[in-house]
Amino acid sequence: MFGEKAVELIRQLQRSPDGSLPPFNEDGIRQVLEEMRVLFEQNQADVNKTVEGAPGLFPGVQLRHAALERNKRCLLAYMYNRMERLRAMRWEFGSVLPPDIRYNLSEQEIQWFSRYNKSLATYMRSIGGPSGGGLDLTQDLKPPKSLYIEVRCLMDHGEFETDDGTILLLKKDSQHFLQRSQCEQLIRQGVLEHIL
Repeated sequence: MFGEKAVELIRQLQRSPDGSLPPFNEDGIRQVLEEMRVLFEQNQADVNKTVEGAPGLFPGVQLRHAALERNKRCLLAYMYNRMERLRAMRWEFGSVLPPDIRYNLSEQEIQWFSRYNKSLATYMRSIGGPSGGGLDLTQDLKPPKSLYIEVRCLMDHGEFETDDGTILLLKKDSQHFLQRSQCEQLIRQGVLEHIL
């Protein structure tokens, strides 16, 4: 039946849990594109026969054209939703994606993510006044209740220098009382966890 492979792409994406991205289904996309090519060629042949005077072929052309449109919408929805998830991951994980997510991306998606990082970084540098420092929009995604928070280190990370020059050694299971703005990126990367 027309459009089954395209709908399966959407189902595959929908089945994956939020915050994750299934592997890019290049074979599924190729199959949908091949189906679209075949439908288009059949339509071309039927239109040529209709122009020559063959009756009764127009309903088949309309059906195949509707299937072509549906396949196109499904492919666009698949790509758009993957891009939206990547955009959300940029805000969640920062400019470096975890290896398991990066492994599931196509080459074009990796290039898009890199260009999105550059655009976001350029924009953040451009705002924040003439002092030139810019404004990091990825900090404080949720309004903070206090400026300082207590955090626990989940893995050995090594030395960490705070804004005032203090050097802390982040070892597994060590606890620290730090400014939220200085450790939020490490919390998102999974190095630290906020102790409530």
